[in-house]
Amino acid sequence: MDNAYLLKKERQYIEGLVSVIIPVYNAEKYIEETLCSVFMQTYKHTEIILTDDQSEDLSAEIIVELKENHPEIVYDRLEKNMGAGAARNKALELARGQYVAFLDSDDLWKTEKLERQIALMRAKHSPFSYTAIEMIDQNGQLLKKKRAVKESCDYSTLLHNTMISTSSVVIDRAVIGDFTMSLRRGGQDYATWLMLLRNGAVALGINEALVSYRVRPKSLSSDKWKSIRQVWEIQTQDEKIKKIPAVFHLCCFVINALKKYTLSSVW
Repeated sequence: MDNAYLLKKERQYIEGLVSVIIPVYNAEKYIEETLCSVFMQTYKHTEIILTDDQSEDLSAEIIVELKENHPEIVYDRLEKNMGAGAARNKALELARGQYVAFLDSDDLWKTEKLERQIALMRAKHSPFSYTAIEMIDQNGQLLKKKRAVKESCDYSTLLHNTMISTSSVVIDRAVIGDFTMSLRRGGQDYATWLMLLRNGAVALGINEALVSYRVRPKSLSSDKWKSIRQVWEIQTQDEKIKKIPAVFHLCCFVINALKKYTLSSVW
């Protein structure tokens, strides 16, 4: 099954534990800095699940060395290269936490990120939260101060606005249940968020840049035309949306994307 889906059999989770899910592929340049942003979180009840998708650089050596002083790290290596979706699914399988938080291997978290989100989710009884992001370049230089988000997002909103950044997401599995990510090579995070919101759940946003998203020229998300095609395929194939409403959603998506990447993000 290519789509993300909920599993019927639910596991027992460690209450309050946040399992940080990090897929790794040739991340030697950034992985230590990324992990340090997790070590420095003010919310300390965490484990860090790193799934290596057959890296060919020094990522494994760096992680193993850091693990000596950070027993909360769990490192696993896939038998073959399978893509970020499969790597995240393996990490989800290993994760023991009530909460799962996603982080890409080149992005960074602000120190209070997890604490702020867990507090919001507990106060509002929400199973899903996300935050605004700032954009940095390959050298960590700021490109945009904030890409703003709405304070809530339901299924209908997400159909025409991909404002939920993967590295900002926290999910409460005690409410949502077990789930897996889509195995799409591109857009698998967007397909997953749609699946999680499909049955009426509402995600809550914090309109503060608690994530530094690294923009790299060769990243999958850097090809905007490819992103548009992925949104179309996900909506028409995965979500079974008819073509006429899908065209409307896609037009809204393009307009919102232009706003995000070309206009000031301080509103």
